[in-house]
Amino acid sequence: MKRGKGFTLIELLVVMAIIAILLTIAGPRYFSSLEGAKETTLRQSLAVMREALDQYYGDTGRYPESIEALVEQRYLRQLPRDPLLDSSEHWVLLPPPEGAGVYDVKSGAPGLARDGSRYGDW
Repeated sequence: MKRGKGFTLIELLVVMAIIAILLTIAGPRYFSSLEGAKETTLRQSLAVMREALDQYYGDTGRYPESIEALVEQRYLRQLPRDPLLDSSEHWVLLPPPEGAGVYDVKSGAPGLARDGSRYGDW
């Protein structure tokens, strides 16, 4: 009797079991690194916007009326997106202690970061 070409059921089950084990190991690490990348991007976006606010204040002696003014005056090329909310509409704008304008910016994302701090406190 001549054996046909192909895989047996046992061989396919062994290969599927190996793939399942590899996915079980790699899956959590992938999602953890994805969250870490979003947090790093958020921190960098906040730092860039705060630096632009400081430069605007240094140039004009006052804070901008809106965060969009930084884009209009070319302090930013575009308004960064909050990677946790995937939107540039949910930034929390804080006024200066005296006067009007935008003194600081924070994320509007709910929840806690991997280090236990709230995203809105960054």
